Amino acid sequence: MPKKHKVLLIRCASYDPGKISGIIKEGMQELGVKPYGRVMLKPNVVIAHKDYFPHAYTRSEFLEGTLDATKHQSENIKELSVGERSGITIPTRFSFKNARYPQVIKKYKAKTYYFDEERQVPVKLMNEHAIRNNIFVPESISKTDFLINLPKFKAHPWTRMTLSLKNYIGIQDDRHRLVDHNQFLEHKIADLQEVIPSKFIAVDAIIAGEKMMLTPDPFPMGVIMMGTNSCAIDTVGCHMVNMDPNTLIHLKITAQRGYGPIDINDIEIGGDFPLEELQENNKNFRFCLERIDNYFNVKGNLTCTVGTFPEQHSRDYCWGGCPGSLQESIHIYKTAHPDVLKKIKKIRYVVGQVEGDLDLQEDERVLFAGNCTSYKGKLNGSFVTINSTYKTSSEINVRKTKSNDMVKRTFITMKNVLFNRKKRYLRAKGCPVSVADHVHYISGLGDIPNMNFEPKLMLLSNLAYLQMRIMRFLNRFF
Repeated sequence: MPKKHKVLLIRCASYDPGKISGIIKEGMQELGVKPYGRVMLKPNVVIAHKDYFPHAYTRSEFLEGTLDATKHQSENIKELSVGERSGITIPTRFSFKNARYPQVIKKYKAKTYYFDEERQVPVKLMNEHAIRNNIFVPESISKTDFLINLPKFKAHPWTRMTLSLKNYIGIQDDRHRLVDHNQFLEHKIADLQEVIPSKFIAVDAIIAGEKMMLTPDPFPMGVIMMGTNSCAIDTVGCHMVNMDPNTLIHLKITAQRGYGPIDINDIEIGGDFPLEELQENNKNFRFCLERIDNYFNVKGNLTCTVGTFPEQHSRDYCWGGCPGSLQESIHIYKTAHPDVLKKIKKIRYVVGQVEGDLDLQEDERVLFAGNCTSYKGKLNGSFVTINSTYKTSSEINVRKTKSNDMVKRTFITMKNVLFNRKKRYLRAKGCPVSVADHVHYISGLGDIPNMNFEPKLMLLSNLAYLQMRIMRFLNRFF
């Protein structure tokens, strides 16, 4: 029986655009890929900055090589574009500039789509297992004929790993992106696959990222992965780092819905880099799918109390929500302050439904994080009640989502910190509480400089924010 899907693993040890272009041209030819119509390249640019986030994104050289190959291999192209929405409320313009994308895009006369500046349109979902009937995406995505998916090979504290399937989170603007970004995150990733298929995938695994997704440690893999099916790519990616694909939950769910294989025997692997050699090279690749009550409760001033959670399929932990945001926020601080957990004042982080009194240490303050968190008990003798405001997926109207605007969120969060500065505890609302909000809260309760206000980040991000707001307003009319 012939193999249904093919994945190519090609050696590439350096970010040479010419070499990358040659590899991707050959890959497209072998896979029978001929881009046509409205062609969009969708990289992973969750955030980019040479000092703080140097390994979080698909490199500009990789984008350049793919654009060059696409121009050579395309037939009847109507529009060539690059589109993305960065994460943690940061304007996409900021990340693109730091990733050095504008120069590359201009060189190939492509168009740029900043998804946070576009009209958002509903797409009807037909799969019977989808969380909801409609999902909002940028208008340019809904009009794309040929999507080229360019993920960065990285570990991920919410989902274990981010490859082709997880890269789809970036096709939504923030106000829709954070809907179901909780215990339903893995299901949401599967839902997004129905919006548009990836007709060609090239994974930047030349230098992969370990542990975190915003601040990953560099891990040289020296390989470019290519294929035409996201499930096949992610399945091979799991095997490359000696991981059972069935433990990548969004892959398992997506495969069960019929979008592609999860069994390595259903995939033909080609190229010049044997899978067995990659597995040996990558045997020490590190992940970070670890509960925060284990991760932080060692030799530091941040300790975590984790309760139970509202959804039946994951009562013991919320892998897609606030806990992962906390981990990412602490690692952002570690880029500038490696000993942050010793420098901050004592913080008890509480998430989920928690029962029983909290015996706090002297000067320890409490952060109750997330809408689902509830508590009734004593904090060192004083009775405190925190009520859950969690809404199930059916109670959320995606047509009336709240703004997750960067400046608005900063104002709300800092106001919360300021007005409660003399209290023993603070309540942070959100589902999830975002990484950016966590950075504010850790700064306020821990009494350390706020990384959101680092001059290297703040000045350019606010300039990009103003540009984004102007273009978003203009795009309402044109």
